[in-house]
Amino acid sequence: MIDTEYDSFLKSKVRLAQPDGFECSLEEINPALKPHNKLMVKWLVEGGRRACFASFGLHKTVTQLEALRVTLTKTGGRGLIIAPLGVRAEFTKDAINILGWSEGPKFIRRIEEADETGIYITNYETVRDGKLDPRLFEVASLDEASVLRGLGGSKTFREFMRLFTGDSGPNGDRRGTDIVKYRFVATATPSPNDYIELLAYADFLGIMDVSQAKTRFFKRDSTKADNLKIYPHKEEEFWMWVASWALFVSKPSDLTGDENDDKGYILPALDIRWHEIPSDHTKAGTEKNGQFKAFAETAIGLEGSAKEKRLSLKNRVDKMVSIASEDQNAHIILWHDLEDERRMIEKAFPDCKSVFGSQKLEIREDIVMDFSAGKLGKLAGKPSMLGSGTNLQKFCSWAIYSGIGFKFNDFIQSIHRLLRFGQTGTVRVDLIYTEAERQIRKQLERKWQQHNLM
Repeated sequence: MIDTEYDSFLKSKVRLAQPDGFECSLEEINPALKPHNKLMVKWLVEGGRRACFASFGLHKTVTQLEALRVTLTKTGGRGLIIAPLGVRAEFTKDAINILGWSEGPKFIRRIEEADETGIYITNYETVRDGKLDPRLFEVASLDEASVLRGLGGSKTFREFMRLFTGDSGPNGDRRGTDIVKYRFVATATPSPNDYIELLAYADFLGIMDVSQAKTRFFKRDSTKADNLKIYPHKEEEFWMWVASWALFVSKPSDLTGDENDDKGYILPALDIRWHEIPSDHTKAGTEKNGQFKAFAETAIGLEGSAKEKRLSLKNRVDKMVSIASEDQNAHIILWHDLEDERRMIEKAFPDCKSVFGSQKLEIREDIVMDFSAGKLGKLAGKPSMLGSGTNLQKFCSWAIYSGIGFKFNDFIQSIHRLLRFGQTGTVRVDLIYTEAERQIRKQLERKWQQHNLM
């Protein structure tokens, strides 16, 4: 009896996120949605402020659109999707082809372009730079919300906290008012071992302040900021708390309980091919005493990696050409990081089109849509810009990376433009690096292995 009472006492101390949305029956949800998507919509609407972490290809796009539509039937007014550049075409396509809408959500950059009601879409830069005020919308959803992972050091995070919650940071007003009361975040790649990312989502959703969550669940590392170690006796409580506001879905049966719902949701095989090319030791530089170095240093830091990439640029692009020559008619994504790489890739692949930051958004979207529809054979882009949100798997199963680096989130997002549910072929990934970048390869492989274990 005493043990039972003590267990009840302990459970009463567990802090869980309470629902703050609206009752939602499955009958209110668009019948075109699959069973797992209907359950996702119901959970989001009833929670009011929730995170949807669903694997690549589980239809987060239509889930967000329908969650906003149902919420607006309760509140009236406008709804807003905020998405990375170049992703609006996916929302339009799915709204029409899956949900049966006559047209997709209208893309806007200013409130004057919107009516008093309806669902609209914009990009992160428009909101961050103050061109569109989210406070004029009843409900909002952040697509590919991993942009918030920078926390206080990120302009996007600081501005979104101020605009959505009224939290102006430690030197401003910390009242945390729900300016946009109903809000969702959606991404396929939260990192459960990166606790600070999860705390950033919780803070944005108004579940718990980051500093409060740190104090409640974690030991601090005095030698390194935000290197959090969870208290062993708090680990179960922490994940119960996370599960009260965040939905992790790797396959439909996680929600429906019916393994038959997993048919068609099996990830394709992945064929990884590493290509090491020689470093140019003639440009190794000199020691502090002026003596010439015999070998190029291992590029283990950001500065060393950037230098090695510049020195090996031509050889890496030549290697891309050699690899791609195995099948001249194949549809291939050519990933790169530097503008000089892009220009060299464009010369080396006359049939390739590139997307880059200074392009008009409309031109960029047309290029991506043509590649997605199989009208374009080769597409070049940076994982940091094109790697999130776009679905490119219908006609392409081959990606070549001109180099490797330290930005794992951008890298894994770019991998899953092809490696996702709906891909019918084996996904081939060719990764080029120099001998001075062997340690970078090891770090990348280690992070990739950790990611796959989550």
